[in-house]
Amino acid sequence: MIHAVELFVGLRYLRAKRRTRFVSFITLISLAGIALGVAALIVILSVMNGFEGELRSRLLSMSAHGSITGSDGLTDDWRGLLATVSEHSGVAAAAPVVHMEGMIRSGRELRAVRVNGVEPRYEESLPATPINLVVGDLGSLMPGARNIILGRVLALDLGLRLGDGVVLLIPRPVGDGTMQPLLERFVLSGVFDAGLADHDRSLALVNTDDAAAIMRLGDKRTAVRFRAHDVMAAPTISSEIIATLGDGWVGSDWTKENASYFRAIRLEKMMMSLMLSLIIGVAAFNIVASLVMVVTDKTNDIAILRTLGMRANGVVKVFFVQGAVIGWAGVLIGVMLGIVVAVNVPVIVPFIEQALGFQIMPGDVYYVTQIPSELEMADVMTIAIAAFVLTSLATLYPARRAAHVNPAVALRYE
Repeated sequence: MIHAVELFVGLRYLRAKRRTRFVSFITLISLAGIALGVAALIVILSVMNGFEGELRSRLLSMSAHGSITGSDGLTDDWRGLLATVSEHSGVAAAAPVVHMEGMIRSGRELRAVRVNGVEPRYEESLPATPINLVVGDLGSLMPGARNIILGRVLALDLGLRLGDGVVLLIPRPVGDGTMQPLLERFVLSGVFDAGLADHDRSLALVNTDDAAAIMRLGDKRTAVRFRAHDVMAAPTISSEIIATLGDGWVGSDWTKENASYFRAIRLEKMMMSLMLSLIIGVAAFNIVASLVMVVTDKTNDIAILRTLGMRANGVVKVFFVQGAVIGWAGVLIGVMLGIVVAVNVPVIVPFIEQALGFQIMPGDVYYVTQIPSELEMADVMTIAIAAFVLTSLATLYPARRAAHVNPAVALRYE
């Protein structure tokens, strides 16, 4: 417990005399460094959270939160499975799908493509936000019409316009385990823009009956996909549905299907946190340096305090108070500054772009043209607590050094 006299002396030492202005300057630099490091960490993590949320929303704009299929990759009674999935309290919508992979050709251009056979009446309610169709309509995917909807980049690469014909080359499994190439002609009836290269460059939509006919599935479907009320609950919902159905079923969700994307973001967040933590570390060393200089300057004062009866632990508390006030003030300023900047990133970035005359994320290079920010209080609390602990530890060495001052030696020539 810190007593009043220790608190008074520690706070008094924060006020530098004329001959110790340099010590005061180092103290201010330490405080500013801690504030800058904490604020930078909060802002960067908020921006990374914003990019993660933006990536998640774009990934899920053309896909579901989870899917259920049979152990052989097919569902015999997809209507019964659709009803079972839809009955779950956490499921907002469900739809059947047929997955195919192959090549798409227009003229001499040939591109790899992933084809989803979808049912328009179910598919329109599946994404949390409507599919961003640049031209065309999802309702054009009528059974037997052989219409196809392509991603914007894929349509541009193939040089296609609405109404142009394309040829799908789909490898279809045959009875002896080999693959038989099949050519099917479709007509472009729409173009979507998901804002994500993985979808816009390689994804196509056709009617689920047309896809099932190509793959000779009959009334079978590849899987039943679902959208959850809470996207974060999708893994749990998938597990619960599998438990209800019993053996012979396999569940998947967006965290498994897109694990590499979010693993990369988590790695980037960790590396950015480590690098920016060096700013706080350098500031903590500045606290150590300034306190060591204070101890050297106050050697006689420390000796007098010890002579008047202050114990070694009391001297430690005096310098702990001084260092802690510097560190904690820096952390508090940094947290407030970081929160203000993180919340106002969408306002600050356009102002900087206008002032400097350039765009940080131009639309012809990046799919995300605005820097998003998503402040999470858990990150703020973690950063603040870690900085509090680090700055508190930085005071221990100078404080212990002050406690070992020998009063007799210090006052010998006074």
